[in-house]
Amino acid sequence: MAKYKFSDLSKKHLSECDPKLQEIAKEAIDTINFTVITGIRTKAEQERKVRKGLSEVHWPNSKHNVKCEGDKSQAFDLAPYPIDWKDTDRFYLLAGIIIQIAKQKGIEVRWGGDWDSDFDLNDQKFNDLGHFELV
Repeated sequence: MAKYKFSDLSKKHLSECDPKLQEIAKEAIDTINFTVITGIRTKAEQERKVRKGLSEVHWPNSKHNVKCEGDKSQAFDLAPYPIDWKDTDRFYLLAGIIIQIAKQKGIEVRWGGDWDSDFDLNDQKFNDLGHFELV
């Protein structure tokens, strides 16, 4: 029996995501407690994120944005639960788990804490520690 489980809101956001992302998240929840903050973003949500400095990508160029009804998000935003935005160590731990599961499944993902995937976490111009996207 799983130690952790998704809230109804996390399940909703996860259902908006590509099945590969869903597969990764469903395995990760057995190891670490986290919430799915975002799957699909509307145009208004995406532009609000840009205005607040939480995204650098305008609509429709984010992997969170879908152009056709029924399409799935190619990205999700996750946060360790309970959420403490200042506790970056927990975000790094979650990222390691997500990246490892993806690798084991042969799914290529990019993490917002290491955009160029070179394992140098100090060369980022924009950190988005909860963001993961399919490559």
